[in-house]
Amino acid sequence: MSTSSTERYALSFTSGGLLMREAALLAPLYLEALDWDRARKSAIERNLLQTRTLSSNMRLTRETVQRVSELTDAEIAVLIEAGPSERQALMWVAACRRYQLIAEFAEEVVRERFLLMNPKVNLDDFDRFRIGKSLWHPELEDLKPSTAQKLRQNLFRMLTEAGLLTDQWHIVPAMLSGRVAHLLGARTPSDIRFFPTTTSAGAEQ
Repeated sequence: MSTSSTERYALSFTSGGLLMREAALLAPLYLEALDWDRARKSAIERNLLQTRTLSSNMRLTRETVQRVSELTDAEIAVLIEAGPSERQALMWVAACRRYQLIAEFAEEVVRERFLLMNPKVNLDDFDRFRIGKSLWHPELEDLKPSTAQKLRQNLFRMLTEAGLLTDQWHIVPAMLSGRVAHLLGARTPSDIRFFPTTTSAGAEQ
């Protein structure tokens, strides 16, 4: 189980879900020049993500870049040509790497529940988790109730879009492809810890 850090949590994941569609559009721009700044500017100029306003274009592009840039070039190459399940796994990992709060909830609540054969996680579990973390992270205590609700809602949306929760919030065992499991397992510690699975590597599809 991971331990809390005194570093402030980044808490900008209030909307957008897992951003799989957006990531699939932006990732090829990055691989063309291996330059995220150039990819971001190009995407905004072209309104690649097809938003209605410039402000939403900039916000959504920035958020997508921040997440996908957490992946290695090898992971991004897989992301571009991946099927839905591999893209789900990679974008879930990107969210966990970008947001420590999500990573800790994934490991300390969702994965732990799964290993203890408790098949469900609910909104109250997140509230208790957030309150516990606020002992070390006063930024959580200072959240407006509406912001805390948005964070919770979008986190559960991401878990569902990643295929790790059903619509009724039952935990779904992760089935990682061989190549994704290899990429995630090569890190220290292994990023497979962000998934509900009993093994150190996911089952090959």
